[in-house]
Amino acid sequence: MPGERSVDDPASLFRLGNTLAERGQTEAAIEAFQRCLALAPDRAAAHFNLGNALRQTGRPVDAIDAFLACLRLVPHFGAAYVNLAESLRRLGLLEQAREMAVLAVRHLPEQPEAMICLANVLHDLAEYAASAELYAQALAREPDHAGALTSLGNSLHALGRLDEALAVHDRAVAAAPYDPDFHFNRAATRLIAGDFAGGWEDYQWRRQRSQCKPRGFGEPWQGEDITGRTILLHSDQGLGDTLQFVRYAPIVAARGCRVVLEVQPSLVRLLRQVPGAVQVVPRGEVLPPFDVHCALMSLPRAFKTTLATIPAPRSYIYADPAATAAWKARIPETKGLRIGLVWAGGSHRDDAGANVIDRLRSLPLAKLAPLGDLPNLHLFSLQKHDPEHACTPPSGLTLTDLMADVDDFTDTAALVANLDLVITVDTSVAHLAGSMGRPIWLLLRYNGCWRWLHDREDSPWYPSMRIYRQPGPHDWPAVIARVRQDLNGLVRAPTLGLATYPA
Repeated sequence: MPGERSVDDPASLFRLGNTLAERGQTEAAIEAFQRCLALAPDRAAAHFNLGNALRQTGRPVDAIDAFLACLRLVPHFGAAYVNLAESLRRLGLLEQAREMAVLAVRHLPEQPEAMICLANVLHDLAEYAASAELYAQALAREPDHAGALTSLGNSLHALGRLDEALAVHDRAVAAAPYDPDFHFNRAATRLIAGDFAGGWEDYQWRRQRSQCKPRGFGEPWQGEDITGRTILLHSDQGLGDTLQFVRYAPIVAARGCRVVLEVQPSLVRLLRQVPGAVQVVPRGEVLPPFDVHCALMSLPRAFKTTLATIPAPRSYIYADPAATAAWKARIPETKGLRIGLVWAGGSHRDDAGANVIDRLRSLPLAKLAPLGDLPNLHLFSLQKHDPEHACTPPSGLTLTDLMADVDDFTDTAALVANLDLVITVDTSVAHLAGSMGRPIWLLLRYNGCWRWLHDREDSPWYPSMRIYRQPGPHDWPAVIARVRQDLNGLVRAPTLGLATYPA
């Protein structure tokens, strides 16, 4: 018909892309926007909507290109700065994200979303006071913004203002009662404050978060009678979490049931000796029949664990004697104390939030240089080999590295068993050494994980642990100075220091 637009008309393709995006057909929407831009590359709104669709499909690099193309055409497009900043933040490019978020606020000075965007970046940069102020400014304009409420709660939590944080988290949960992330955030604040009853309940919401892959097991065991039945206890988060909460396996077995453990493959050999576990299965392999199940991190809730009832034996994981002897033969003869070091956690490229935490909990090996000139000690690397955390020690720090020959945690445990002390950041080796009852000094970031509680130098989970907390964000020098001072005391009287450890 005369005047009828073809299928390849840019305006029709733009409308089609919008319609497909609204229907959740994101890949088809991307194709429509790309066809539109092939015909009309100067259509800024199409670049912007393409960027949004690419973000939804987990392609932040391509989204950044689309938002930049939009801004080249319309430099004052405030929403494009917001979404560009969030895409950069997802990639961990925080300084670049800050620059774009500042421009977003400049172009959208009254918009809560721009303020929240900048606040998000500042929080990731550990500038918690500044992020809290911006979240509050956004809430002054939109008091019931649930996302700003839970984020403000997180920043107040990081600042140690726990009562204020909990009040704000309560408001967030009231505004969006079925959002699992809001419950999860409140759980962290409740738990770090010692409110285990409320914290374990909120922590159950982690199973509904987008990061959690459903197992299809049905409702978990909640403490009811399981005499004569088989229960599957399965890991549902990281290696350190498994090591920390496998302590409950013997307690479950004491209920008169048969316990099957499903854990990460690198832990299978080590955890086969956990009392009460009749079978240990690597995650990813076929499971044996079972009657009921429970995630390891849900066991504190099932047992109604409080601060006073944390099951904390001196040790509940043991190094294999044969492996320990084999590693002893490989360790060079040394004088003085043998100290194991871990300075970095594992990276999580597919989880932006976990990557933020990893950057904050890890420190460059060079920052441990002040430990290098202490007498009567020998330093060993317990750091897993990772290109991002190179093991080349700085000048003056002599470090023996045997980790190339470590296959799994059985080997790591055997190596730890041959050391006098482990000094580590908050990673799986901390839980391993603590679960073995070995003396351990934990180097903790300013905004530490809930499990280490608030302003404590000991841990009710691990009797052999001493905690060295950053006095402020990024302040590793203050932590290392304290460690050096205490190490100096140990090496001058090592027998007395370790015999009475912890103080």
